[in-house]
Amino acid sequence: MKIDFFYPRWGSEAIDWVDFAQQVKVEDFDGIEVFPLGDAPRNENMVNILQDIGLDYILLHAELNENGSNFSRYMDALERNLYALISYQKNQIRPRYIVSQTGREYFTSEQMGQCFALCDRIAQESGIPILQETHRNKWSYAAHIVNDYLKIFPSLRLALDLSHWVCVSESFLQDQQASIDLAIKHADHLHARVGHPQGPQVTDPRTIENKEALAHHLAWWDQWIAYLVKQGRSCATITPEFGPYPYMAYVPHSRSPVADQHEINLWMMRKLKQRYNHFTKGSNS
Repeated sequence: MKIDFFYPRWGSEAIDWVDFAQQVKVEDFDGIEVFPLGDAPRNENMVNILQDIGLDYILLHAELNENGSNFSRYMDALERNLYALISYQKNQIRPRYIVSQTGREYFTSEQMGQCFALCDRIAQESGIPILQETHRNKWSYAAHIVNDYLKIFPSLRLALDLSHWVCVSESFLQDQQASIDLAIKHADHLHARVGHPQGPQVTDPRTIENKEALAHHLAWWDQWIAYLVKQGRSCATITPEFGPYPYMAYVPHSRSPVADQHEINLWMMRKLKQRYNHFTKGSNS
C-alpha cells in the first residue's frame, strides 16, 4: 500500500506559493493540504503552481464566521463555500479530497443530516470526495458522539484527527476503544497531530515528557494503517498537522514558539515513513 504525505499550508501562509511548493517537494511530500478560502486572493494561481511542481492537493473547509444559530444561513454558507472549493479544480486536476469541518456541536442530528446530504450532493456533482473532519466545536467533537452518528449515518467518511477527542475527553480514550474502532473503519484520511488530555497539541512530540501521548497516537495510527491494508486499499493519505500559535505555545512574554512547527511536521512525516516502510513497497517512500 502506498502512503502519500501532505504538508499543511497552515502556518506558512506568508511564504510565496512557488517557494513553499518547491520546499515541500524537495522534502519528499506528495502534496499540500490547504484552506484556500481563508485568504482567497493569494491562492488564485495555487493549483497551477502545484501542478507545475508535481504536487497533489487536499482542500479544507471550515466555518467562515457564519452564525450557526441561524441554521438556514449556515446551510446557505456551507453550500456557497463548498461550491467555491470545487471551483479550484483546473485542467481536470481535482483535489484528492475536501476535508470539511461541518456544522456545530449543538446542531441536532436532523440538522446534521441536512448538512451531510448537502455534502453528499456536491461530492457527487463534482466527483470530489468530501470527508468529515473530527474536530472540536463541530458535530464530531467527541468519540462517543461520532460513534452514535456513524450508526445513524453509516455512509459518512472521516478525516480522522484523534487529538481533539483526547482533549475533549481529558483522557487517552482508554475506555472508548469501541468508538475508535468504528471511526477507523470510516476514516479515509489522517491528521497526524499528537494531543494530550489538556489540549489538542503537545509542545513537541519528540520530547520525553510527551512520550506517552505519542505512543497512544502511534498505536491508533498503526491500527488504521493495518485496517486499510486488510481491506486491500492501494493508498493512504496522511497530513502531519502540527500547527502554529495558538496550537503551538509561545514562550511567556514573547512571540517565540516553544518549538519549530516545520521541523516537527517534517520529523513526523519521516518517522511515519520509516514506521510504515514495510507497507509501502512500490511507492516512493
